Parts: sequence; structure tokens; C-alpha cells
Amino acid sequence: MRDKWFYNKITWFSFVFSLLVIWIHSYNAELYLGKSLEMEAVYRLEHRIGDGLGQIAVPGFFMISGYLFYRNFAWSRLGEKWNRRIRSVLIPYILWNFLYYMGYVIGSRLPWMTDIVGKGVVPFDLFTAVDAVINYTYNYVFWYLYQLLLLILLAPVLYLILKCFWSRLLFLIALWWMVAAKKQLPFVNADALIYYSSAASLALSKRQWVEPAENGNGYKTDTKKEKCRQMFWGAGMIAGAYAAYQIGMRAAFVPCFVLCRLLAAAGLWMAVSAEGLPEAKDFMRHNFFLYGVHFALVRFINKAGAQVFPAVWAVPLILYLLMPLLVLGIASFLGRGLRRRMPLVWSLMNGGRI
Repeated sequence: MRDKWFYNKITWFSFVFSLLVIWIHSYNAELYLGKSLEMEAVYRLEHRIGDGLGQIAVPGFFMISGYLFYRNFAWSRLGEKWNRRIRSVLIPYILWNFLYYMGYVIGSRLPWMTDIVGKGVVPFDLFTAVDAVINYTYNYVFWYLYQLLLLILLAPVLYLILKCFWSRLLFLIALWWMVAAKKQLPFVNADALIYYSSAASLALSKRQWVEPAENGNGYKTDTKKEKCRQMFWGAGMIAGAYAAYQIGMRAAFVPCFVLCRLLAAAGLWMAVSAEGLPEAKDFMRHNFFLYGVHFALVRFINKAGAQVFPAVWAVPLILYLLMPLLVLGIASFLGRGLRRRMPLVWSLMNGGRI
């Protein structure tokens, strides 16, 4: 029962984070209104949503991924963990990047699609294809998966650091210093390491903070008092996230924004009871497919809409607000078709997730 609650909560949070990511990539004020006073007003409203709510999504994904990888971790399970991520992360990363590349290659050669694609004629050759697959050249929202793959490869090193309290503490202090000093690590982002390692540390040492507590007979249901305590701590962390954001805006101090995202994602997790969530619907379990397809759909809807609808301020704003629902509806329709007619392709595109 405990695992069922836990994974159901993971599905809910992954689904909500996926919808928030759509808002991050749906800004359209300038596309519809050009440089104007109306554009500035719509731009501010959209960015309050995207930069406010939306910015916790990818940190939340890093935290979920870090926790799941190191949950029940042991050296004997490293090969098993890596093998699962080959199917759930690496293969769809390659496939989606190639599909986006081919989409740009084809779209850039169709007269009625050239303006929507907006990249001129995309070269069709082996070098460009390999670059597109490895470096997500035509699918830049997959920077998250690129970072995640590197973090998964670093698992042996990270485990040696994170399993010990003092090495973990020194490591996280060093990462926060790097963010504050704007130092760059080779390949891996320091803030991504903070989100991922913080959650991984909980999986290794403080699972009771994240999952239902354990008693002598197994895992128990939280009492009303315990749920209230968790909600209190969650609300406090969300309040701390808001305070960190306000300080960051006034002082232009990057670690405040990293702390804001970390606290907001963790606070939401604490505030929501796993037992109180209804069972996730089928369409909520296809978050990888939604994440993979959303950018193409958002770009097409916004660019096509700008050529059809009049340049009235309400049009881009309403479209922006509705974009998560529009993309979710289209993605669910496409997903059902793929599952029914091309189950193998669907499985690869969704990372083998059922």
C-alpha cells in the first residue's frame, strides 16, 4: 500500500510539473503584438506565471529523479539502475532528438511551413544529424535530459560522496558556493547537482521525511496530527521559497532563486498527503511523451495562431493560459493513436513507461 501511495504521488507531481513546463515555453506576447505597450503588459502577466510557478518544474524533475535513483540503492543494484535508465532516459533522448531534427529538416523544405519553422533550410547530413542527437540542437528543452544522463553516469562518484554525512555536507556547500560565485563545472550545471543531490541525500538517509513512516509491522498510515505537521512544514517551506525569491529579485543574488525552487518543490511535496490523492488517471502516466512532444505543439500553435488571429491583446493571453490544456489534449490524442497502432514506437517514445 505504501509503495502504491508513493508512486501515485510521483505520478501526480510529474504530471503537474509537465503542465508547468508547457507554460515556460508558451510565451507569445511579442509574436502576436510586436513591440508595443500591449505586448509589455501581456509579457509581464505571462512571465509572472512562467517565472513564478513554472520555474519549479525542472528542479522538481531533478529532485524526483535523484530520489528514485538512490531509493533502495546499493552497489549490487547499480547495473540494474543503469539498465532501467537506458530504456527510460537514454533511448527516448536519442529518439526524440532525431525526430525533432527530421521534423525541422522536412518542415524547412515545405513552403507553407518555412515561416513557422523559422530556421531557414536545415541541412540534411550525417554530421548535423549526429550533432542534433547528441547536443539536442533542435530540441533545446531536452537540456534537462542531457543533464540527467550525465548525473546518472556519475552515480558511483555521487554515491561515495552522498552516503557519508560530512562529505555530503562539504559537497553541497561547495556547490552553493559555485552558484554564488558563478563558477562553471564541466558539462554539469551546479544548480542541477544541488537539486538532484539534495533529493538523493534524502533517499539515502532520511526516507521518513519523504515517504510514510515505518513501524514494527510495516508502513503505517499517517495520523491526522502527522498530516497537519507535514502541511505546516510544507507551508513554511513554500513561504521560505517566496521570501528567497523576493530577496533574489531585490539583490540579484542567484542562490536565492535556486533556494526558492528547491524549497518550493520540497514544500509542495510535504504539503500534499499521498493518502489524500485520488488514483492518477491513465493520461497522467504519459508525462515523458507529453514532455517530449509539447515544445513542437506549443511552437506550432503559437506561430500558426499568430498568422490567423488578429493582434488583440486578449488572444495571446488567453491562448497562453489555455496552452497546457490544449497541448495535453492533443498529446493524449496522439498518444492513444500510437499506443493502439504502433505500440513499440509508443513504448520507446514514452521511455518504456506503461
